[in-house]
Amino acid sequence: MVGEHVQALIDPPQSPPSVEESEALCRRLALSHYENFTVVSHFIPRAMRQPLYNLYAFCRTVDDIGDEAPGDRSALLDRFEAELATAYNGTPRHPVLIALKGTIERFDLPRELFERLITANRIDQEKARYSDFDELLRYCEHSATPVGRLFLLLFGYNDDELFLLSDETCIALQLTNFWQDVKRDYENGRIYLPLDEMEEFGVREEDLAAGEATERFVELMRFQVERARDHFRRGLPLIDRVRGHLRVDIALFSRGGLAILDKIEHLGYDTLKRRPTLTKSEKIRLLLSTLVSRRWRRWI
Repeated sequence: MVGEHVQALIDPPQSPPSVEESEALCRRLALSHYENFTVVSHFIPRAMRQPLYNLYAFCRTVDDIGDEAPGDRSALLDRFEAELATAYNGTPRHPVLIALKGTIERFDLPRELFERLITANRIDQEKARYSDFDELLRYCEHSATPVGRLFLLLFGYNDDELFLLSDETCIALQLTNFWQDVKRDYENGRIYLPLDEMEEFGVREEDLAAGEATERFVELMRFQVERARDHFRRGLPLIDRVRGHLRVDIALFSRGGLAILDKIEHLGYDTLKRRPTLTKSEKIRLLLSTLVSRRWRRWI
């Protein structure tokens, strides 16, 4: 069964919900998700939480359309993009866009970044394999980097240098999610490991299907984990370029991702049998140690 945010696109209500009802839906979506760290932490000022709930709900809706919606997902993504257009030049009917419209206007958020997120899910409907890492990076530039840029814009940062640092962190987080979910993605028909690198390391699709972490698979994953760490390293200086609570939040996102990479390493790089995640106690320890010291050079 699809969630109410997707159902509202499949079977639009006769009359659009109020802003208050729409914001409540966005809030429920944001508070019901699982991530390595929550997208809206307790350090975020209360006045900024609803805009972040609205942003998260947009991302979640697009992803759920692309991954879970019944029927013609490409057509539904087209419909949602048309709803996005009305958030800029009309009156949307979908609850997520009703809530997001005020956030877009308040913070002058560019439409192109939201469109890139929709494009990423269109790519998912058409492509299940990536020939090389450059092709995978182009996907990340649609699926991941717009989120970081929108996050910065919400807090008043509109700087190309900061955007590039954010891009590195978002790419690292996306890669971490890929390597965390090799088994799950394969079961869903997708492989994000670059095909040329699979060939270079001698890993076949049959190895993924068998769920056996061969020595060749381990070496490939070791290479991918270190590559993701490199992207985190390049993005960590962003922490010193922002102020206040944002430093803690960005540090926690990075440290959460790095901790997952450490877990993959501790599992012997075998993510075909077990999906590495952070326990509640591990998250608390990371939070406390981050509050004590945000000297990110110690983390790498």
